[in-house]
Amino acid sequence: MSSVTTPLERITVEPTTAAQSCVIWLHGLGDSGAGFAPVVPILGLPDNHAIRFVFPHAPEQAVTINNGYVMRSWYDIKSMDLHDRADIEGVLASEVSIKALINEQIKSGIKAENIILAGFSQGGVMSLFTGLRFETSLAGIMALSCYLPAGDVLPEGLSVANSKTPLLQNHGEQDEVVPLFAGKMAYDALINAGYDTQWKTYPMPHSVIPEQLSKIGQWITDKLC
Repeated sequence: MSSVTTPLERITVEPTTAAQSCVIWLHGLGDSGAGFAPVVPILGLPDNHAIRFVFPHAPEQAVTINNGYVMRSWYDIKSMDLHDRADIEGVLASEVSIKALINEQIKSGIKAENIILAGFSQGGVMSLFTGLRFETSLAGIMALSCYLPAGDVLPEGLSVANSKTPLLQNHGEQDEVVPLFAGKMAYDALINAGYDTQWKTYPMPHSVIPEQLSKIGQWITDKLC
């Protein structure tokens, strides 16, 4: 794997004051950073918050379960089997790009302990995988409507630095894309390994809803403000 990584294109939403913390929010399959950028005003953050939001775009690639159609994707999805759904080579390649984005924020002056790595669906898979393996302690990891790359098994190479990092896991009770049990399987694996994770379900399909975003805003505020 090349040590040179092309920086991810992204949408950045700056606070009204100089940024002191950051939320990196990864989108789902076929979406882009533009899909979640509009949520920032809905989160109900304090008016004087100093949080930069970064919404990167996944690279475009062929996705096997979608008949090889090219779309933005963090990794190829090979099948609907949760234990063989994520192409691990693609997961590892995207991890390199996401880690580079985190390190870019650190180099800009924001401490790792003031960075939350968040994601929805495929992006949530990447936030769990990358955050749990990241070498420096983060402020939090948020995983929405997603699963673990290996189903019920935590990734290899877990970081001691993020073994106590707060996690937030949400899932829709009517999720037709990523079944509720897939998210619960990830939650159980994390709890059994001693991670500090919160689990909450909502009466929704594979999406986010205002009530949920308000709770997420409170969680972000608690961690970064």
